[in-house]
Amino acid sequence: MSLSSFFSSFLNVVHAEADQEQVESTTHQEEKAAEAEVEQVEAEAVEQHPIIREECKNAAKCAPLTRHFEHCQEKVSSGQGHKGEDCVEELMMHCVDACAAPKLFSKLK
Repeated sequence: MSLSSFFSSFLNVVHAEADQEQVESTTHQEEKAAEAEVEQVEAEAVEQHPIIREECKNAAKCAPLTRHFEHCQEKVSSGQGHKGEDCVEELMMHCVDACAAPKLFSKLK
């Protein structure tokens, strides 16, 4: 009988495996908690997204584009627009997105 097998007969190897499983379980729980925290922060930011966008629509920089777009929409929907006229909102949306992005990303930190 070798010295290592002699000690092996007294020591329970399962405890070392159980400790490793416990460490892995704890690590997994910590990772899940971190993921849950990130998801919560993202959810809060998503909830604020419409509010931030609305603020940016009315901001001094984007307000003229917003008013122009809304006037165009009213004109077209009342039938006073040109045939096939479409109110393109890309300029207004670009302004709103440029205004909202830094505010929204600051909420994610």
